[in-house]
Amino acid sequence: MEGQASGSGAPRIGVLVVAYNAETTIAQVLDRIPRDFVPRIESVLVADDASSDGTFEAGIAYQQQNSHLPLIVIKRPENLGYGGNQKAGYQWAVEHGLDIVVLLHGDGQYAPEYLPQMVEPLVDGRADAVFGSRMIIRGGARGGGMPLYKFVGNKILTFTENLLVGARLSEWHSGYRAYSVAALRDIPFERNSDDYDFDTQIIVQMLHAGKHIEEIPIPTFYGDEISYVNGTRYAKDITRYVLRYRLWRWGVGKDPGVETARGG
Repeated sequence: MEGQASGSGAPRIGVLVVAYNAETTIAQVLDRIPRDFVPRIESVLVADDASSDGTFEAGIAYQQQNSHLPLIVIKRPENLGYGGNQKAGYQWAVEHGLDIVVLLHGDGQYAPEYLPQMVEPLVDGRADAVFGSRMIIRGGARGGGMPLYKFVGNKILTFTENLLVGARLSEWHSGYRAYSVAALRDIPFERNSDDYDFDTQIIVQMLHAGKHIEEIPIPTFYGDEISYVNGTRYAKDITRYVLRYRLWRWGVGKDPGVETARGG
């Protein structure tokens, strides 16, 4: 298990807020970061992925009015994609010497109130990554508004991914995640897709590298946010990827992007 602190004292924690057309929600998301947790945060990076609305302006306005939050607001000059935005954000965490980085979505789908619980296993050294799962509490996902077709699809895909990769995760498809930056340095996340299948690929890389993933229960919330995921293509992409990984482990085909010149 990787040590989390870069030196003596508390670990340096960063929050990466990926945002796309989140003008109406970004301020509420930032407001919901627990005040008593803020002193533990080194930086909150709001990364607007070249939105077509006023997400960046809303972030700047919030920054000017709320000095309590160590907020950095940027707008990507071009759209990097969901995975591409994460890649750039994790590289930022590496370059700035952070110890922990938490992925938070700017649309409010995942509860900022759970930030302390998300980082706890990393701070304690029990895990290399922590995933918030909507599937641990029976009935929680549907009770929180997850549409039936998404619930069924999530279950089927998670079963398939666990089977092919040899894992036992309750959910592969939550976007609420916290990573040890030391663990991120050990995997070639820069080789991953720029699209939504990035989230599956980084799990495979973590597991292949022998990293420990811990899941915690989180609430499910579905509101008025717009989904930009093409479900059919997403399912096809992640199934193809985990199948490629399984075949490669059997000696068939090329490395699907899990090995690294850094010693993977």
